[in-house]
Amino acid sequence: MESNVRETRYRVEGMDCASCAAKIDTAVRRVAGVEDVKISAAMGTMTVRHTGAVGPVIIRKVGGLGYGLSPMDGLTQSELPHADDHDCCGHAHEHAGCAHRHGHEHPKGGASAFLNGVSVKSSAGPRGHAADRWWRTGKGRLAVACGIALAVAYAAGKFVPASGPWVFTLAMLVGLLPIARRAVMAAFAGTPFSIEMLMTIAALGAVVIGAGEEAAMVVFLFLIGELLEGVAASKARASIEALTALVPKSALMETDGATREVPAESLPVGAIILVRPGDRVSADGVIVAGESSIDEAPVTGESTPVSKETGDSVFAGTVNGAGALRIRVTAASADNTIARVVKLVEAAQESKAPTERFIDRFSRYYTPAVVLVSVLVAIVPPLFWDGIWQDWIYKGLALLLIGCPCALVISTPAAIAASLSEAARRGLLIKGGAVLEDLGRITAAAFDKTGTLTQGKPVMTDVVGFDMAEAEVVRHAAALEQGSGHPLAGAVLSRAESDGLTLPRVEDAKAIGGKGISGSVAGAALFLGSSQAADQRVPLTAGQKELIAALHDQGKTVSVLLADGRAAGILAMRDEPRADAAKGVKALTNLGIRVVMLTGDNRRTAETIGGRLGIEVRSELLPEDKQRIIRELQAEGFAVAKIGDGINDAPALAAADVGIAMGGGTDVALETADAASLHARVSDIAAMVGLSRATMRNIYQNIGMALGLKAVFLATTVAGVTGLWPAILADTGATVLVTANALRLLRPIDRV
Repeated sequence: MESNVRETRYRVEGMDCASCAAKIDTAVRRVAGVEDVKISAAMGTMTVRHTGAVGPVIIRKVGGLGYGLSPMDGLTQSELPHADDHDCCGHAHEHAGCAHRHGHEHPKGGASAFLNGVSVKSSAGPRGHAADRWWRTGKGRLAVACGIALAVAYAAGKFVPASGPWVFTLAMLVGLLPIARRAVMAAFAGTPFSIEMLMTIAALGAVVIGAGEEAAMVVFLFLIGELLEGVAASKARASIEALTALVPKSALMETDGATREVPAESLPVGAIILVRPGDRVSADGVIVAGESSIDEAPVTGESTPVSKETGDSVFAGTVNGAGALRIRVTAASADNTIARVVKLVEAAQESKAPTERFIDRFSRYYTPAVVLVSVLVAIVPPLFWDGIWQDWIYKGLALLLIGCPCALVISTPAAIAASLSEAARRGLLIKGGAVLEDLGRITAAAFDKTGTLTQGKPVMTDVVGFDMAEAEVVRHAAALEQGSGHPLAGAVLSRAESDGLTLPRVEDAKAIGGKGISGSVAGAALFLGSSQAADQRVPLTAGQKELIAALHDQGKTVSVLLADGRAAGILAMRDEPRADAAKGVKALTNLGIRVVMLTGDNRRTAETIGGRLGIEVRSELLPEDKQRIIRELQAEGFAVAKIGDGINDAPALAAADVGIAMGGGTDVALETADAASLHARVSDIAAMVGLSRATMRNIYQNIGMALGLKAVFLATTVAGVTGLWPAILADTGATVLVTANALRLLRPIDRV
């Protein structure tokens, strides 16, 4: 029954490419009780939906393929089988201990692999630590052992030439036995045409025809290729997993008037923590006391420290500047911004792009076809054209190695994983390879205005005094606005604070619905409200009305201050464009993208903002109008991205080809749309499009390298120019080249 279905997540050690993931996926799906399997080769994780206690069976099955498996949640230590139950001779496992078996000990004090609520203790320390020291990994030890055996064989063959065939065969077996075991297990698990099987057949066939020295060298080169592949894959993972190290392990929590140090993961929502100058913030929260500058670069990529004060939100992992802050925790450790970013990126990397799905389907037919061609090359010429059996069998074995699809299969996921990781490090969340591909096809971008192209809060732009000094106009207006929650009140109070004004005491203050606010200061009757409401109380002069109309034409909201029955002055406010809005819009137009603003605001205000940014404006729209315009653009042949705050305009976001949320790490910004910008910069949209296009170029380069090398070596092998050594280089070398090319996407986005 559906109610009995649950999910268990595993960390998979030694899974460094899509071919590895495909073998594991095939094997696990054959386990009784498994409903679904999702694997991220990029992150080295597997999620299994299952019924019943299938954990021990899955661990044995995957262990038989040569991969280490440890639960990230769902299974307890007591449910794990003993190491002897899934002994895996010689494969690369980054566990502490012997390379020939899995030790699933998780001793106290081990580092947590993730901080998102699904972490496990690992005896190897933080993930990536062992991978940085390749000689400590199972792959590294096996490659070294095979290299030493090969060197000994060469020495023995030099001093005792008659022993050459035997010593090289023994040297080959040092590396081949673990490979052959994995090949057999993969075949029983449903993957008969694995690279390990092709490698085993080629090596044993070479020994049979008397090419033992070449067979030993080919096995050694294969192991070197696997080692390099693992190192490259660990670098790609490190870029996103490094985020988890940003959150400090402890926090200073205030309890009963005292401050004590507690584990950061134990902080409850609502707790008050103290963040000293220079410390990292240990939880998402809101500042309740203090002000400081916060370095948000580690989380959002924002290069300049951001000033924060009481009421502002802060992210876990950011760095406090010069002032002490008291912060109220708003999210538990498992739900903070960094944890959610990691979970979203993991989910994105498990979601395959259309190109990747096509390559996967292609490889299912490609590999058996290669085996068939290799067999035909080996037997047809000797049978029908008097070819020499040994020569053509040799060529057939070489073709087996050339035809391995590893480089082709990894060409797309490696590039996509690197791009998603780099984007996340820069505060750009792209939910999966399909979205990443779609972003590059965008030809029109439809923006909300308020909170997207603009700051989302008005600022005071003009102050004019009629028979009162400008400072006094601001001072009296701010005094009336004290305690008001209206956005315009915030603009007036901010201006008074920035000007260093001392506010007088107000008596009999009261709000007049839809018109303004009244009160008295030092016996003078005051009123602050709209120009229409003020004109009804005190008729304004023609000159005053003309000035107010001019300010309205600039898209500004005007409030009039009356004092003792006369017009004392006016204050104008406007929601200003974001600092990078013009730059971001220009970057999009430079990419050939049509930019349009969709807003429910009045035409005059919308056209003022649109004119300043140089974009097309559609104003006074209802949500259904925005959806209709998106459909119209699509009907005209545009691929449309809708950019908004992730809260309003849900119909338009759903209708667009790609919905992008602008928001500082809110739940909506992270979870509603297809993509999100943590730091809400307009220029991030162009960065996403640029990264997508660079990724697709990288994928095409990877596919070209993978197929091009195979085509060249296929021709030279059939012609008798190259043999087994170049054949293995055509496979493992292409895999390393493809991975290295994909890693170029880990550079800063503006350099991609």
